[in-house]
Parts: sequence; C-alpha cells; structure tokens
Amino acid sequence: MTSAAPGLALPGDPPGGRRAVWVWGIGVAVYFVAIIFRTSLGVAGLDAADRFDVNASALSTFSILQLLVYAGMQIPVGLMVDRLGTKKVLVLGAVLFTLGQLGFALSPSYGMALASRALLGCGDAMTFISVLRLGSRWFPARRGPMIGQVAALFGMAGNLVSTLVIARALHGFGWTTTFVGSSLAGVVVLVVMLLFLKDHPEGHEPPPAEHAGAAFVRKQIAEAWREPGTRLGMWVHFTTQFPAMVFLLLWGMPFLVEAQGLSRGTAGELLTLVVLSNMVVGLVYGQVIARHHAARAPLALGTVAMTALLWASTIFYPGDHAPMWLLITLCVVLGACGPASMIGFDFGRPANPPERQGTASGIVNMGGFIASMTTLFAIGVLLDATGDDYRVAFASVFVLEALGVAQILRLHARATRREREHHVISRVEAVHVPV
Repeated sequence: MTSAAPGLALPGDPPGGRRAVWVWGIGVAVYFVAIIFRTSLGVAGLDAADRFDVNASALSTFSILQLLVYAGMQIPVGLMVDRLGTKKVLVLGAVLFTLGQLGFALSPSYGMALASRALLGCGDAMTFISVLRLGSRWFPARRGPMIGQVAALFGMAGNLVSTLVIARALHGFGWTTTFVGSSLAGVVVLVVMLLFLKDHPEGHEPPPAEHAGAAFVRKQIAEAWREPGTRLGMWVHFTTQFPAMVFLLLWGMPFLVEAQGLSRGTAGELLTLVVLSNMVVGLVYGQVIARHHAARAPLALGTVAMTALLWASTIFYPGDHAPMWLLITLCVVLGACGPASMIGFDFGRPANPPERQGTASGIVNMGGFIASMTTLFAIGVLLDATGDDYRVAFASVFVLEALGVAQILRLHARATRREREHHVISRVEAVHVPV
C-alpha cells in the first residue's frame, strides 16, 4: 500500500509550489465553468417551464437526466482518468459540456433541450474527479483535504455566477442570448487547457498503466469498493450533499417564490447566501480536517443533523410562510452541505493507492448525485400529486438522510481500523525507502 496517511510526507511526494498552483488552477477553472453550466438551470427553472410549457415533473426531468448521466459516468470517468490521465479527460469534458450548454440555448423543443442537458451532464462528470487527480499529482498528500475543499470552493463560485450573472442576464437579454453567451466560457477554458495543462510535474510520472480491458476494469472497481473507506466516503457524500444540491439546482427558487411568497429577486439573494456560506464553510472545514483528521465523521454527521433540523423547522413552520430569519438560517446551514460532502473524498483518498484514486473518487462522487437525482424526482412527483404541497414534497429529504446516516454509522468503525492499518504500513515503507 502506497497511499499517504494524513499529514505524512512520503518519499516521491510532488513538491507543490507556484507552478503546481498554476497548473492545478487551470483544472479548477474548467470545473468552475462546468458548475456555471450545471447550475444555470437552477435560476432558469421558471423560465424553462414557460419556454417548453412543462409541469413540475417534466421540469425536474431536466435535472434528473443531467444527474443520471453524471452519476452513471463517475466510475467510467474514474477509470479513464486512471488510464488516460487528467488532460485528455478534461479536454473531452470541456468539449461536451460546452456543446451541451450551446444546444440548450438553441433547443426549439423539450426533447432537444433534454438531450442537451444529458450531453452537458456527461461533460460535467469528467471535471471534478480530474481536478482531484490533478491536485494529487501536483501537491503533497498532506495537502489533500485543503486542495479538495478549495476546488469545491471555486466550484461554488461558479454557482455564484449562476445566481448573480445568469439570473440577471436572463431578465435583461433573454434565454438564447444568455445561454449562447455563457457557452463561450467553455471555449476559453478549452483553449487554455490545450496550451498549458500538464498531467504531472517532471520526475513524478505515474507508473505505466496496466493493459486496458475488462479484467483491468473489474479489478480497479472491485479493489476500490473492497475498501471500507471508499464505501464510507460514498455514503458521506450521499447523505450530506443532496439537500443543498436539490435546493440550488432546481427547487429552491420555486419553493421560495411559490411556497414562501418571496419575489424572485429576494429568492435569488437567498440562493446566493447558500453559495457564500458554502465558500466560507469550505475553508473552515478544510483547515479543521487538515489539522484534526478525527473530526471528519463528527463534522459530516453534525452537518446532516443541522440540515435536517432547519429543513424541518422551515417546511413545517406554522402558518403559510416561514419568517425571513428562519429562511436565512436555513440557507446558511445548507451552505455547509457541499463542504461536508467533500469529507467523503477524505475517507476514500487514504484508503486507496495513487493508481486507483480516480476510480475510488468516482465511486465516492456517485453518492451525492444519486441522492440528488432521487430527491429531485420525488419532489417533482409529489408536487404534481399533491397540488404543489411543498411540505409533503420536501419531507422526502428525511428518508434519504436517515438511510445515509445508518450506513455511515455502520461503516465508520471498520473504515477507521483499516485506515490505521494503512497508516502503519505507509510509515514502515517511508522508513525503509533507500535515500
């Protein structure tokens, strides 16, 4: 086992430095644009319903299909990253999500718009795992938790662009101009990648990949899944990410406008608050986990508990509308969901060696998107079935949270024991490496 334990610098660790920041920053810029495209529907949901003349279930299908493709691509993308390297996968991803955004802008029908969101989801699926892999190739292992949180922070900055820029552009310039104009950002990052991105620093080339084939694929997936840390990471990601994802990706704006009686401008400001909270909490969580690795599970479970408490307090508040102070508090707490989901990768990373990081990250990353997709569908169906009763529809969140917490509690002790074994082996290897 060659995976680095937290805080342990192994011989051969990448040096980091300014060049690492520059190269990794290019990958983060690609992820930033992908998040803008992914979340642009969150502020355009009401516009999309009018443009394509669809009900709540059909509207939720946009995001469900996008996330279905995203989740389904995670393991294949992880295998591609492990086999082909970061640059090739990121370039392909940028081409696909740019074409998807452009197609969504120009779609004359609901069917073509669905196909465009699926294409966007496919390209989007190739970004985050690649950025994580790029960070592990350019920075020392001890920087892993902070690198992951900072990458997620810049992703949320992309969400901020959606809530501020895309929303205003839709109002001022209309559907086609807004989405065509935003797709140009994909062209820019694609050109920058082709010119400057490198998979790894000189002298830190990965070992030659095994011969590709069905046996290699089965081995990578089976060995990653066999590690309790990988499975625990997936369930942490599953349980923590989806409430904020569902809120930002589609249902937050309709809930705040239709169920809470807010103006679209005020609702947009609350969505922006979720994003800003995410960015601040991400930095805090990254620092805490880098210094106190045992804080991972308490932070994750604490975030789930606070999210459930505020979610229940808001949707079951007596009367027609929750007070503004409660909506603000809910949005601040939802901002912690994204950083908490990153803790899943901090369980999966030390459980797997470098040559399996992409596959393991893909498995972890599936969790939150499967939960988000399931909840998006459930809310849409329940809204149509109950005549837009958001209390009933939004209560579906608690079912998945309960399932996820049960799995986290079941796997945590086993994953901790296994990680300690890896830690001891890594220290022994570090001591016996010839100087």
